[in-house]
Amino acid sequence: MGNLVAIVGRPNVGKSTLFNRLTNSRQAIVSDEAGTTRDRQYGKCEWCGNEFSVVDTGGWVVNSDDIFEEEIRKQVVIATEEADLVLFVCDIKNGVTDWDMDVAQILRRAKLPVLLVANKADDNKDNYGQYEFYKLGLGDPYCISAATGSGTGDLLDKVIETLPKKDKDDAEEGIPRFAVVGRPNAGKSSLINAFIGEERNIVTDIAGTTRDSIYTRYDKFGFDFYLVDTAGIRRKNKVSEDLEFYSVMRSIRAIENSDVCILMIDATRGIEAQDMNIFQLIQKNNKSLVVVVNKWDLVEDKSQIVIDTFENAIRERMAPFKDFPIIFASAMTKQRIFKVLETAKEVYLNRKIRIGTNKLNEVMLPIIEATPPPSIKGKYIKIKYVSQVPDTQIPTFIFYANLPQYIKEPYRRFLENQIRQHWTLTGSPINIFIRQK
Repeated sequence: MGNLVAIVGRPNVGKSTLFNRLTNSRQAIVSDEAGTTRDRQYGKCEWCGNEFSVVDTGGWVVNSDDIFEEEIRKQVVIATEEADLVLFVCDIKNGVTDWDMDVAQILRRAKLPVLLVANKADDNKDNYGQYEFYKLGLGDPYCISAATGSGTGDLLDKVIETLPKKDKDDAEEGIPRFAVVGRPNAGKSSLINAFIGEERNIVTDIAGTTRDSIYTRYDKFGFDFYLVDTAGIRRKNKVSEDLEFYSVMRSIRAIENSDVCILMIDATRGIEAQDMNIFQLIQKNNKSLVVVVNKWDLVEDKSQIVIDTFENAIRERMAPFKDFPIIFASAMTKQRIFKVLETAKEVYLNRKIRIGTNKLNEVMLPIIEATPPPSIKGKYIKIKYVSQVPDTQIPTFIFYANLPQYIKEPYRRFLENQIRQHWTLTGSPINIFIRQK
């Protein structure tokens, strides 16, 4: 099970800068405008061989003065329910504000570890401001500068030391895990109930701790897999306010713990921004994908034209990854429910495909010869050989070339499409590396 760390704090204390520093990326857009982009608040951080996920709550706020602080407060509450550890970021130059006191009160009540981060300590004389932060009652503040990176090493050491040591997964190895994900009300719970039916006795619940996703073993009709349950069944009352942030927080865990993600889309609403957020999480984690358009029984016109238009719209939005199955189903009437399971199983097996080196070269080299990579600065790029790397999470291919640095993204995509045309890898992501011969 992966650990989840949430970064909270009021606007402009440097949450996104800290997020970029931890995830080694420039992806969270840093600007003084609060509520900048939404879909980039999730990343992975690796420190001394330990990996954990980081969520920056900052980008999930609607910008308007009166509800602004209220919004952030809600997110702090959601973050404390879903995360394993909270980094509470304050600004050492501004000192403690009333708002910081409010949030500290929520965090003190929470049943999880909190590390207090005093950011913007850019030079040593700023560190004298740290003593004021003891009044928040959250222990020693960590003085850091997210912009320059000073102090972040000590903070990360503490994060790793504080995070709960996770046991190995309860679920047995070698049995596929399917996660049903999607935005609220897309029908996740209905689908899971339709799978499981009333014959609950065949199903065993293996609960990790309360806040981990629950694995449900499903073995009947010739299937054997775990369902990773995310349907946010708990605490419905608190969630009505900030559904988008909540559903992403819930999905992260489930996606990380699964092999195949079944992404539910509501046929009556089409594909929305939040579906894209969840799709991006699936892609970042290199998981296989099956898209289920649910509530198909409510659509009046079921002609082939409508189906094609719907499929094309989904594939266009999710490009460049277009090679995944789309199933039109209804959890309520149980229409094509079985098809969903069969397809998820096929997609899982595609993930495990092994292609012999001889076969690969026999098919790919003539194609590459016919359409070689475009020459750059008068240099011809030759790809001599290709092989699949054994025992990887997803199918991974290495192409050996004389000048790998000149092969650009469009040509990689071309290679990927050719591999997909000749072998069935539907639903599974592929890694392609170009190495020096």
